[in-house]
Amino acid sequence: MGSLACSTLVSHWFRIYLYIVVNENESQKKKGLMVNVHKTKYMKCTRRQAQLTPISIENKEYEEVKSFKYLGAIVNIDNAMEEEIKERIALGNKAYFANKKMFQSKIITKREKLKLYHTIIRPIVTYACETWILKDTIINKLFERKILRKIFGPINEKGIWRIKTNQELDEIIKHKNIINFIRAQRLGWLGHVERMQGTRMVKAIYCWYPISSRPTGRPKTRWMDDIRKDIQRLKVPNWKTLTQDRKGWKEKLVEKAKTL
Repeated sequence: MGSLACSTLVSHWFRIYLYIVVNENESQKKKGLMVNVHKTKYMKCTRRQAQLTPISIENKEYEEVKSFKYLGAIVNIDNAMEEEIKERIALGNKAYFANKKMFQSKIITKREKLKLYHTIIRPIVTYACETWILKDTIINKLFERKILRKIFGPINEKGIWRIKTNQELDEIIKHKNIINFIRAQRLGWLGHVERMQGTRMVKAIYCWYPISSRPTGRPKTRWMDDIRKDIQRLKVPNWKTLTQDRKGWKEKLVEKAKTL
């Protein structure tokens, strides 16, 4: 079974699951495998506002949390991406300042600095971006243009220095900006999920529709709603059929989305 000393996202079956694990743990205790009470948490996804209450099993209490980090990504009770994206941006800033001297160096060429950004900083910021929903508030917080201005510097117009505009920067990198990169990553993941067999857990969740109705008020933008907007912008008909052609999907959508 391996170490159970990790935070786990669970449903209302958590108590049953943990009870079984604890009772089966007698044989594992001899091998040193035990449930770590301090690292094992549980979270309930519900719209009801309630106090966090620990679960008591076999005289041990397991903490209830509103969010936790799983496989490097933050999962929270509201299923919102803002917290996770803020964390990724903060880590990207740390990576930038750790390599700031290299970006300011006059010895390293602009081309090499751009490669440095694409291979070190961008992957940190866009980790697990396949599941993101791109809101305007999120797009404005992505700091790529700040780094690009450091790389390409200002421009001299009739003896007056000024910083490059967003459009000028976009033209220099041939529209391969971080937003289009995220869109391409999401489309690549969509094609992968569509090609999955129906028995896979991810495919089952993707095809599942909740029985209950959505709550009153302005509905949240869903991941699939955002993806459909990207597909409409690319003007690709019968996209579901195209997903089965892995090479065609990559050439006609994924690669095209990088320069949208």
